[in-house]
Amino acid sequence: MANLFIAFSVLFACLCGGLVTILFVEIIAALALPTRASSAASGENPGRVAAIIPAHNEGVRIAPTIKDIKLQLREGDQLIVVADNCTDDTAAQARNSGAAVVERRDLTKIGKGYALQFGIEHLTTDPPAVVIFVDADCRVSNGSIDQLREVCAATHRPVQALDLMTATNESPINLRVAEFAWRVKNWIRPLGLQKLNLPCQLMGTGMAFPWDVIRSVNLATGSIVEDLKLGLDLATIGHSPVFCPAAKVISHFPLSIEGATSQRKRWEAGHLHMIFARVPVLMFKAIRRANFHLFVLTLDLAIPPLSVLAGLAVLTFFVSTLVALFGLSLIPLFVSALSLMGMTIAIFLAWLKYGRDLLPPRSVLSVAQYIFSKLPIYRQFLFGGGTSRWTRADREKGD
Repeated sequence: MANLFIAFSVLFACLCGGLVTILFVEIIAALALPTRASSAASGENPGRVAAIIPAHNEGVRIAPTIKDIKLQLREGDQLIVVADNCTDDTAAQARNSGAAVVERRDLTKIGKGYALQFGIEHLTTDPPAVVIFVDADCRVSNGSIDQLREVCAATHRPVQALDLMTATNESPINLRVAEFAWRVKNWIRPLGLQKLNLPCQLMGTGMAFPWDVIRSVNLATGSIVEDLKLGLDLATIGHSPVFCPAAKVISHFPLSIEGATSQRKRWEAGHLHMIFARVPVLMFKAIRRANFHLFVLTLDLAIPPLSVLAGLAVLTFFVSTLVALFGLSLIPLFVSALSLMGMTIAIFLAWLKYGRDLLPPRSVLSVAQYIFSKLPIYRQFLFGGGTSRWTRADREKGD
């Protein structure tokens, strides 16, 4: 029995250590390696772009996004808003802002993926060279559309822009911790992969695709993590995404506690579900097909949200300490101590360069508070009650 417990402790410590190692390599690569120039079309015309904005009850919030994109389009480009099962004036607001609008109504198939597929089907009679997806609540930085167009045309691969979420100055400290965690996930880690000349995950907005590539997959799913699924599906068939930090899309966390909690629940429950449901299958598929890019993306996918990984590292160290105190084995303690130290160093270095403007040193206790505040989300994930519906994030100021 003791030997079985030791084996389990070693296995658990090694698993946690492996996840921390992947995170450590990505962060250190982002911080230490030289910046890679984004590929660009060498003097060739990269072709026409069609920008698709899926929108569900966005109303006046969609106007700034449309304006950002319209200012960056060239002659012959298209901007299409898919007003999906809307019960407000989204379609009218989009038309008034100068976008072409197609309306979709099907209450039996609800999800962002269905809206994206509807937009693609609308383009089949006059297909562009590149399709760009942008969420209706994002601001698109100047020059981003051209960056995505040119890199997509040059690489003939899906391209992911830098996708940032920001918290306002009056937001509680928890949201600023969440913003730093978002930077780690959507900026630092993909940047590390890019500097290693490796693919990145798709993030849901600011995504560009060659027409023939996006037509080769089915987007019509109700998955709440359709972006992750799409990137992995494309990598499986040899079209792994590349990261283009020169293109940037920015949106804001909901100000209300209820809105922020609901948003985190959807994202993180969806990510955890993908880890449990897809990582073993994708790992087997990547090895069997010798698909290195899919293998890399599967390893990256296996890293849970930072709060979960931090909790696992601390728990593993605690259990390994008990194993050592009972005189069973020092191996789990050694491995878990290295893991905890490696994660602490990586996050500290990431904070030095990317987080000091958000989190002053005195806010370190807020990180623990942030982790504990998310325990109900993970409990609900384990015991059911998650959501799979496409809901608009509440960004109105609230309690």
